Amino acid sequence: MAQVPFWRRKTLEQMSQAEWELLCDGCGRCCLHSLEDEDTGEVYLTNVACRLLDTRSCQCSEYNQRKKYVPGCIRLRVQDIAEFDWLPVTCAYRNLAEGRPLADWHPLVSGDRESIHRAGISVRGRVVSEKSVHPEDMEEHIISWVEVG
Repeated sequence: MAQVPFWRRKTLEQMSQAEWELLCDGCGRCCLHSLEDEDTGEVYLTNVACRLLDTRSCQCSEYNQRKKYVPGCIRLRVQDIAEFDWLPVTCAYRNLAEGRPLADWHPLVSGDRESIHRAGISVRGRVVSEKSVHPEDMEEHIISWVEVG
């Protein structure tokens, strides 16, 4: 009988750092900029990606030093699990925190790092780098293809 995968037999709190890191599916969705309506507090996601996101691989080009280059970069930590509701509904961290399984396209399930891209979940081919967008033009980049909340 095959061993039960770590994400099925452990809680997020029980995972090692290496296991925690493996949960990231490489979608790049958490690297997209958002805008908040000052009057309503409503948050809108854009197709504008952090300048460190490699938009082809959907990986951070400076992952280990990202806070040095982007001080506001959010690091997902186990102690913040209760606040994961801002993450996209496809996110493995959010799904496991809310008691849902990993999707079939998740690389840990499929065994293939490209499965997330084939499933259309990643931001590959759908985003622009913040380096090419003037801050005043961000509203023109609001999207609805990522479900959050």
